[in-house]
Amino acid sequence: MTTADPQLLANIRIVLTRTSHPGNIGAAARAMKTMGLSRLVLVDPAVFPNSQADAMASGAADLLTQARVCATLAEALADTTLALGVSARRRDIVSEVLTPPEASIRLLTEAQIGTVALVFGNETSGLSNEELSLCQGLVTIAANPEYSSLNLAAAVQVLSYEIRQAWLAHASWPQPELDAATGDEMERFYGHLETALAELAFLNPGSPGKLMLKLRRLFARTRLAKEEVNILRGILTAAQEAKQGTNGARNRGAE
Repeated sequence: MTTADPQLLANIRIVLTRTSHPGNIGAAARAMKTMGLSRLVLVDPAVFPNSQADAMASGAADLLTQARVCATLAEALADTTLALGVSARRRDIVSEVLTPPEASIRLLTEAQIGTVALVFGNETSGLSNEELSLCQGLVTIAANPEYSSLNLAAAVQVLSYEIRQAWLAHASWPQPELDAATGDEMERFYGHLETALAELAFLNPGSPGKLMLKLRRLFARTRLAKEEVNILRGILTAAQEAKQGTNGARNRGAE
């Protein structure tokens, strides 16, 4: 009998963004370790390291010691090929909405070829629209609709459990169909896109946010391969060069 590949769990990153209470970080680390997950990333935590986090980790202090702290979510997701945000709201920002079992299968499938991430928001406000725009899908937990507020560590425990159950149930996985671009490659594409659209006078450089958020949602829905990102950036460069050439010709004509 073929056993489950431990590298798949090692390639799954749990990302906690703007965590307010250090105890929740420790409790989340404990929830992860009980299910065999070990890669914890913290984005702009209010307090860390902290003795409350150590106390709540209760045997999972090694995850806190090894935890990576990032200033932004984009930095935390730079080398990932898939990021799924965990939230009960803002379904209009991310098109694909998955249940925890569906998300687990998706994460484990793509963890065969690289790092993937589950992203959890702040305890009070959850994930912002901007943070969700960095994710390619949304995971929702079917909690009691009359009281659906899960503690952060409890949500981490639910997802970690589902990942482990899916991992144990499958000794092998189909190869991902897409050679997906990483978060860093996508962010460089979005930066290039915004610059090009401003140069082409399609985007108001003073207020780019709303259109760029819609474009992020569009490309997150389609998911781009590395080669596709390169093609699109080539098109943008060609459009910029054509625009510069036109402007240069006009300037010479005015001399």
